[in-house]
Amino acid sequence: MLELSILGFLYGRPLHGYELKERIQALSGHVRPVSDGALYPAINRLVDKGLVESRAEPGTGAAPRRTLSLTPGGRAELLARLRSPKDAEITDGQRFFTVLTFLGLLPDPAAQAAVLRRRQAFLLTPASFFYEDGAPATVEAEPDLFRRGMLRVARATGTEEKAWLAEALAELDARTAGPSGTQAVPSGSRGPGRARKGTV
Repeated sequence: MLELSILGFLYGRPLHGYELKERIQALSGHVRPVSDGALYPAINRLVDKGLVESRAEPGTGAAPRRTLSLTPGGRAELLARLRSPKDAEITDGQRFFTVLTFLGLLPDPAAQAAVLRRRQAFLLTPASFFYEDGAPATVEAEPDLFRRGMLRVARATGTEEKAWLAEALAELDARTAGPSGTQAVPSGSRGPGRARKGTV
């Protein structure tokens, strides 16, 4: 997801390395902080692949600053990753939020909707953090105070996300509907992810 964040933030305009790090830190926050030891090797990999261009500019002090920008290949790579996220980028909540951060860069509402439908299908698959005799635990039946709290928070979060997904898909479907009201079908869309999620 670090590479996706780099490509996404550079899509708008070139950034210095420290500006890019600040934006990624603001996105991931305390959940998954990014270190220089992870960020700069990721930048270098993208430069080596020809997806990011790095050029040195005079800095305020003695050391020059690196300005990073996307190449045409980098823009194409970003859009390709947004059209077809990996299953883990659909099922993992934090990774999915990173996808959502940049999903608006896709010019096609049908392609955006295809990504949201994969997340929706995943959330509608019954799952739980805990199982008892093969059956998923529920808030009402869980005796442990702290596990009950996890289940309760997960259920509330899942309910809100499902409601938002339904609203967003209705809006995107309206944008992609033809003059006769028929729905355009995106080509090359992938099916929903099948991994289980720890929500109720």
